[in-house]
Amino acid sequence: MQSVAALAKRAGFVTNVTIVAAVLLMPASVNAQSQNGLSNLFGGIFSGPNAAPPQAPPGPGGAQPWTGEDGASGHPLMTAAAIREAASNFNNCVAGMWPDAARRNITQENFQRFTAELSPDLRIMDLMDSQPEFTKSIWDYLDILVNDNRLAKGKEVLAKYKAQFDATEKAYGVDRYIIAAIWGIESNYSTQMGDRSVLQSTATLACIGRRQAYFKDEFLSALEIVNRGDLRPEQMRGSWAGAFGPTQFMPTAFKRFAVDGDGDGRRDVVDNPSDLIASTANNLKKDGWQSGATWGFEVVVPQGFNYMLADRAKAMTIAQWEKLGLKRPTNQPFPHPAEKAYLLAPAGAQGPGFLMLQNFRVIMKYNPAEAYAMAIGHFADRLRGGQPFVQPWPRQERELARTERLELQQLLAQRGFYKGTPDGQFGGQTREALRNFQASIGVPADGFASSDVLDRLRGR
Repeated sequence: MQSVAALAKRAGFVTNVTIVAAVLLMPASVNAQSQNGLSNLFGGIFSGPNAAPPQAPPGPGGAQPWTGEDGASGHPLMTAAAIREAASNFNNCVAGMWPDAARRNITQENFQRFTAELSPDLRIMDLMDSQPEFTKSIWDYLDILVNDNRLAKGKEVLAKYKAQFDATEKAYGVDRYIIAAIWGIESNYSTQMGDRSVLQSTATLACIGRRQAYFKDEFLSALEIVNRGDLRPEQMRGSWAGAFGPTQFMPTAFKRFAVDGDGDGRRDVVDNPSDLIASTANNLKKDGWQSGATWGFEVVVPQGFNYMLADRAKAMTIAQWEKLGLKRPTNQPFPHPAEKAYLLAPAGAQGPGFLMLQNFRVIMKYNPAEAYAMAIGHFADRLRGGQPFVQPWPRQERELARTERLELQQLLAQRGFYKGTPDGQFGGQTREALRNFQASIGVPADGFASSDVLDRLRGR
């Protein structure tokens, strides 16, 4: 299931995390969130590419309108002129998808009924290309998502729907605490699901902007859902990217994973707890969830460790990691030394390490950000009665502002370590370049983007 939290870079997280509506990211998910009610699909088009197209009315609390500015990505389809031109053709674009809808067995009556009042929500263009000035550290991120209030609510949900969780665990072999954790982090237990029309959002993105092919599939899949009668259009409200429901299904993920948990003939992942819990479990099971296994272990990394080994592509058996000096902070033995794991060091040499197992990779298929998957795993452990992480985080470290992240990449590029285009977003390529620079100056090559390493790049 791709959450809005799947709308972020697929590059994974190690040093920094951008908070976008509880990590709304894109696909995949895209959780990391107004309204329908607009011009008739078959009633003509706007007057020209430079005309101001109709906007959706403000959402709850007065949603902001589109800024009318070029997108920060620099993509040619995200210029203000390209957005206006595409918006002027929105009605024709939607109408032109009828043959594709017909091939998906959507009736013409339903196609016209469900698209007749759609109009572009251009505010989405700003959200799609937003460039956050600041990021959250991993410790701040975990503090926000794994807190006492959410834990208390999660335990209430586990008790209230015990019968549904029992049935789901028996049928799918997926840990109830992981499902409850996803529910809690994606929507704060159904209290923060987003309020944009999924049909309107996906139609907007299918016709305007830089990911039209991807969102055309999402839009047509959303039409299939309402055509079949699993959900009503008014139930399908969610993020600006189209994720909806308490565990934030994208429409295509709904098609692949949604199940009828209680046998009533509908797959209602919004208001039916049986369907919601079973569908989320089915998603994890089909993505490779290993029954009875955990997601990972906090570990102590010894002084002088070669952090070039802290790489998702460099998995080894836990026994091999033990030979390199890694151990659990409580000195408990690892239950299955033959399991393969990779080392994640989200705060570099100054913070705790984590050995990540197969189920961690499965959570990342749900939302491809390591910070998100770590929050889910840790929250599930806390719901189960586990304790907070043992080792301290380097809370004295500050996160770099976007201008500093951009400067860091530019300086790495000038020294020949970074081959990509500096954009202020840190992924695997930036971390590898940073590690190589750190190794060249004889400091732990942990890939952690601290203010100190930026100063060293500046030559201070």
